[in-house]
Amino acid sequence: MKLKELESCLQQVDGFEEPKILLEQYPTSPHIAGCMLYTIHNTFDDIQNKLVADLGCGCGVLSIGAAVLDSGLCVGFDIDSDALEIFKRNVEEFELPNIDMVQSDICSIGSSYAKKFDTVIMNPPFGTKHNQGIDMQFLKTALSMASKAVYSLHKTSTRDHIQKKTNDWKVKMEVIAELRYDLPASYKFHKKKSVDIQVDFIRFTPT
Repeated sequence: MKLKELESCLQQVDGFEEPKILLEQYPTSPHIAGCMLYTIHNTFDDIQNKLVADLGCGCGVLSIGAAVLDSGLCVGFDIDSDALEIFKRNVEEFELPNIDMVQSDICSIGSSYAKKFDTVIMNPPFGTKHNQGIDMQFLKTALSMASKAVYSLHKTSTRDHIQKKTNDWKVKMEVIAELRYDLPASYKFHKKKSVDIQVDFIRFTPT
């Protein structure tokens, strides 16, 4: 599947109806989701026939993209039942058999899914204001769940901090791409229509 086809497919995925600020619910755009998944699939062969987890899946754009690219099974995890309801509707519209979802707090998954997945994909909360450090909690959980690789988006400004942590955890970190994440004004307190954030698309592998 070509990148443009994947992107146009992901444009059909419905997003958050009422995003929740405390959960940092920002949509992953079809463009960014498409670029991530296309690279994971074509460069690293970490989706097709693989068991994939999507942490903080929201309305399921990454999960649906992975399923469209023939993952063996993709399981989306999210704490928010409203987001999962939209995810469920999206899955029904796409008629995808290789997808499932679990309502769960990512930070308290613990060891129940240890190394149960080949690949973990995620666009975690960046850990602003109310949620400091949550991005690293997501990463730690993802690394405990993946036997092969974790793919994630992180603010470029946190790269040195993440590198230090992953060194401590004996995990290899590779910045695959630097992206501009266009945050639309989804909340009332946003003064600008949208704001660009520099983000790193990173691949983590156990050493």
